[in-house]
Amino acid sequence: MPDPALRPNRSQLIVPGIRPELFVKAVRSDADVMVLDLEDSVAGADKDKARRNVVDALQSLDFGAKTVSVRLNALDDAAFADDLAAVVAAGARRLDLVMVPKIGSVEDVRRIEAAIAAIEADKRIAPRVGIELLIESARGMMNVEAIAGASKRVEALHFGPGDYAASIGARSTMIGGANPRYGVLTGTAADSERAYHWNDVFHYALSRIVVAARAFGLRPLDGPYADFKDGDGLKAAADRAAALGCEGKWVIHPGQIAAVNAAFTPSAAELDEARRIVAAMATAGAEGRGAVSLDGRMIDIASIRQAEVMVKKWERVVPPGAP
Repeated sequence: MPDPALRPNRSQLIVPGIRPELFVKAVRSDADVMVLDLEDSVAGADKDKARRNVVDALQSLDFGAKTVSVRLNALDDAAFADDLAAVVAAGARRLDLVMVPKIGSVEDVRRIEAAIAAIEADKRIAPRVGIELLIESARGMMNVEAIAGASKRVEALHFGPGDYAASIGARSTMIGGANPRYGVLTGTAADSERAYHWNDVFHYALSRIVVAARAFGLRPLDGPYADFKDGDGLKAAADRAAALGCEGKWVIHPGQIAAVNAAFTPSAAELDEARRIVAAMATAGAEGRGAVSLDGRMIDIASIRQAEVMVKKWERVVPPGAP
């Protein structure tokens, strides 16, 4: 299995499996990951047709260096078993990931893992397919730490804000946006002027996913920002997710890719610092030291691990010779 930490995953473009005319455009896009979707973007009557479209693409389309994922229907959906068997067999040489929605327990993960292993054994396919898990229910959130450590095949945890909001009974119809009802009022009734501050209704949920993912070496991903015409709102949502520790974010429209990539790309200053940490620790190691001072602060082996991952990811995202 490839090292999941080294997959660039700033932007994850969702492409409806029922729209094969969009597949080539998605491959040519600047999204790090393209997700061929068999779930929410496909009507029930079109599930079989969408699956055939995705199978054809996995067998014939040149994806280049693009990371390829397929979002299956949920475990409790009759289409799940057919989805999994078809895409794993068809994508033997090219499929990187399968994404499974509505994960609620460790047992769910183990069922997926066992099913993939059985297909690989039956078709004599070398194990290479990783798993992405969508956390989008109260039950999934309650069990997220156990879910994160349930299988070595799991590479990423994704937050599904729409279904999660419905699961917990939140009074919202937005997907990925702020909710004006969730705020605090400053001051007291005696004050002539009081300010109202919106808060992040999904902060707890996303933060918990980030912690669980990072604790097990997984990539935490924020879900979609549904209002694709709201560029400022998207930028704010992506910046907030990046600051919180997410690896990347979904995009549901090609016009969202550039802003999301920018939010999750390390700045030139961050990259320069990472490279200097790697160099300083290499020198320290050659001299038999396990820590070194750089720019007035102590760095050690934990620092170099973070720096090395950043540098390796950046070098896989940008063309050779880029700053």
